[in-house]
Amino acid sequence: MRLALILTALLVAGCDRSKTYDVDEAPPLGAESPASLSLTRLDCGHAEFKDMNGFFSDKPGVYPPGPGKVTDSCYLIRHGDQQMIWDTGLPAATRDKPMVQGQMTGAITVSLADQLQQLGLKSGEIDVVGISHMHGDHTGQAAEFAKARLLIGKGDFEMLEGKPEDTLGGWRGQARPVTLVTADTDVFGDGSVMAIHLPGHTPDHLALLVKLKSGPVLLSGDTYHSTIAREKKAVPGFNTSREDSLKSMDRFEKIAAENHAKVIIQHEPNDIGKLPAFPKAAE
Repeated sequence: MRLALILTALLVAGCDRSKTYDVDEAPPLGAESPASLSLTRLDCGHAEFKDMNGFFSDKPGVYPPGPGKVTDSCYLIRHGDQQMIWDTGLPAATRDKPMVQGQMTGAITVSLADQLQQLGLKSGEIDVVGISHMHGDHTGQAAEFAKARLLIGKGDFEMLEGKPEDTLGGWRGQARPVTLVTADTDVFGDGSVMAIHLPGHTPDHLALLVKLKSGPVLLSGDTYHSTIAREKKAVPGFNTSREDSLKSMDRFEKIAAENHAKVIIQHEPNDIGKLPAFPKAAE
């Protein structure tokens, strides 16, 4: 296989062991890692919508009529002596004052920092923050971890700059480690945790494949928002590209099948039980 590692990262810190690949030249996704690896689900809030179909599908009749609720899930990945957070949920301020935007109301009941404390970790001990995409329910508490290396899609990082909801200012214009992704990325350089480039929902949207000893787990990001969306390939009208969204859904399913991965849709309430209940971890 032709070696063609494309570094899209700003390698400011020596701890950045990530590698990005052309899609056709990525290493085998089924490779096993020699490092100890675990995955813990963290509660990052919930949101209620007055009209599920109107918000989450650009076609009528995909969702039952009326309101609905989604979860907001984040994850702690322990890789040897490295600690990674995947997505950072709704803003911590919503614990006291729920966020209301149009037909959506969202809030958290517990912060990421408080949950990490229960696991014996401080926010400053997180080494990597991976963000699936730029939307506020995935970046809300990111500033808490501004000492960590940030991994995010390049287009998403650039589009968010200058917007009032930009919580990534701690990584802009300073000597902070940032990995900007435009292709599949091997987060720790050993094939154990792969950020999968699946554009469409946003310009450089990512999912995450975590290869646990008990079996691979594929975290959806917002490739899908629900089991219904996965079954019917529902595309929200606000996605960056409908065509790219559908292509990414097909690729997501191919990766899931090839790796025999457990799929977890991050906004699907019924998928919470696929991982051990906090504070336990899947290994």
